[in-house]
Amino acid sequence: MAERKLNPLVKLALEIGPVAIFFIGYVKLKDETYLIGGTEYDGFILATAMFIPLILVSTGLLWALTGKLSRMQLVTAVLVVVFGGLSVWLNDDRFFKMKPTMIYLLFAAVLGFGLLRGRSYLKDLMDEMMPLRDEGWMILTKRLTLFFAGLAVLNEVIWRTMSTDAWVNFKTFGLSLAVFAFFLTQSGLFARYAVPRDDE
Repeated sequence: MAERKLNPLVKLALEIGPVAIFFIGYVKLKDETYLIGGTEYDGFILATAMFIPLILVSTGLLWALTGKLSRMQLVTAVLVVVFGGLSVWLNDDRFFKMKPTMIYLLFAAVLGFGLLRGRSYLKDLMDEMMPLRDEGWMILTKRLTLFFAGLAVLNEVIWRTMSTDAWVNFKTFGLSLAVFAFFLTQSGLFARYAVPRDDE
């Protein structure tokens, strides 16, 4: 299927919509327990149960509307189903809280493996939207590998030592802000290693 352009606002809504609904659902349900099929579930588990089909629907719509999904989107959807499903099935919120750790460790491992081979897999994913010289891609990939590893460690620290409320806020807002801040701090690298139009 040929790739098609998608309105940026629609794309943004599909990408952040499930996370926003998870957050709202958790806030609404967190103070109660619910008896379903003879088993008590707290609000976090129910919000997780809502999030799984939402992420699958949004991923499916992105594919239907654009004709393409990135590896990152596919991996994220699979890990949501696996870890979210385990949390719901076993009625244990720890699995879903570990999901960001697994995602960021996997990304760090893949990028790190590429670096060991002398390649930037990040370039393969992003070169069309942000052309850089090879040296710039290698530097950015090294930094992003360390950043992803740091996020994995931070997620473990937060969910293991802080409240569920704190973790939900971290997942919903903290991770997105951290990624935004990371790329903002790389503006000097982008300017230094950008490929001039004549060189593209």
